This record gives sequence, C-alpha cells and structure tokens, in this order.
Amino acid sequence: MTEERKERVQSPQDRARLEALKRSWQQKREITDRLSHIKTKIGVYSGKGGVGKTTVAVNLAVALAQKGYRVGLMDADIDCPNVTKVIAATEPPAHEEGKFIPPEAFGVKVMSMAFFQQNEEEAIIWRGPMVHNAISQFLEITDWGELDFLVVDLPPGTSDAPLTVMQTLSLDGFIVVTTPQALAKLDAKRSVNMIRKMNVNILGIVENMSGDMFGSGAGEELAKETDTPFLGRLELRREYRDVTRPTVLVSKKVSQEYDQIIGKVLPRLEALAQPAG
Repeated sequence: MTEERKERVQSPQDRARLEALKRSWQQKREITDRLSHIKTKIGVYSGKGGVGKTTVAVNLAVALAQKGYRVGLMDADIDCPNVTKVIAATEPPAHEEGKFIPPEAFGVKVMSMAFFQQNEEEAIIWRGPMVHNAISQFLEITDWGELDFLVVDLPPGTSDAPLTVMQTLSLDGFIVVTTPQALAKLDAKRSVNMIRKMNVNILGIVENMSGDMFGSGAGEELAKETDTPFLGRLELRREYRDVTRPTVLVSKKVSQEYDQIIGKVLPRLEALAQPAG
C-alpha cells in the first residue's frame, strides 16, 4: 500500500469522531426545527439558588398566558426540577411518533425532568456531559408547536448547565432575579457578567422577596451598577403559601406586579429586535 493510500484510510478513532460530528449536526438540526415555531425565548436566571427563580419563571409564564399569548415553560434545571410543583402540573407529557407533547397547566405548556423521575426525592447526580445531553434531548424530542413565548427556568450557577442552555437555545433575552440580600446581589451580578460574555441580551433585573422581612433596593442598585433596566419588585406575600395554583391567579397584587414587569419586558424585546443603525 502506498503512503498516499495509507493517509486516506481512516483510523477507528477518526471514524468515531466523524460519526460523533454527524450525530451532533443532526441533533442541532432537529433542535433548530423544534424551536423554529417559537417567536420569543426568555431565560429566567440567577447565579444563586433559592432566590425564587422558578417562582418568577412560572408566574411570568402564567401571566403571559392570561394575556392571551401562547406560552411554553421549560424546566432546564435538570438537577433539581421544581417547575411542575410550582405550576401544579400533574399530567405527564404524551408520546407520539418519537416526540413528546408537553401537557398544559393553567394555559401553559410545561416540560420538565420531573415528569421522568420515579421518585422525586432521589438526587440526580450527573456530570456536565450528561446534563448537556439531557438538555439537548429535551429540546430535540419536545414538540412545542406554535408559541409566542417560551420561558426557560435555568439552573443556578455559572458553569456547565446554564452554559449549555445559553449555547443551545439561542435565547432572545434574560431576566435576572435577585433578592434584597447582599450575597444574592453579588451572585446576580456574576450572572449578568456571564450573560454579557455570551453576547446575549439582558431584558432586566427583578427583585424578588422584597419587603419588611429582607429589605429592598438591591435590584435597583444592581440595575444601576450594571446599566441594566430594572423591571420591578416582587413583594414577599403570604399568598405564595397557596401551592394549588400559581400566585398570579391567587393575588390581585401579585398579578399587578407581574403585569408591570411584562409591561417593561415587551417593549424591551421589541427594541432589541430592531436592526441597529
């Protein structure tokens, strides 16, 4: 065999890499096709867990649905999926022709890893590549249909899981959630910096759990420090103790707070969609 012929013969490692690239390309094409019918994708994000990010994502999605928009809600927190609890979704997704059809709860289509857990109390202990594969498969096999908005509840932190979502989903903008405490504000600022490094738009800052118990003002301070819009303050209210339905459907005051946030987010999205110049 000539030297030229030897160079043309692929090794098993080369063939494996080529097959992996083909699978990755096919998966990206499937994901692009699934998401092509979604007009706007909004990420709800914070570097710190426990700031009420999931609560904000769920109530935002339901508030948008109440206004007549077609809305989906994706729980991208693979390790600790809580969206189904907050939105009180009990029906699992339907399975048709190799794809999942998300169930609806309060007018919102919902998809979460929680639907596939046999025991909700078991810990999901996965390394980064497994989390990446799970998120990609969710996107690949979920048929959302036609949506005006897909609200994505991101996992906390600034490493593998949120990075995977940002790189895979091509989000139109992020809402960053903080609480009044100094540490939550610091981690939210880290989140803002990460989003900017990924060259993704920030829609604004929301301060959650505001009021006499924890104080207020951190959200506005963070917005000024990062030159980011301040979207609004969500008070810590006793109505959140009702776990039978999202709180925007329980409290008129909470509903008004989310209406104010949406009233600032929609013009911001329109402005960001305008071509520069």
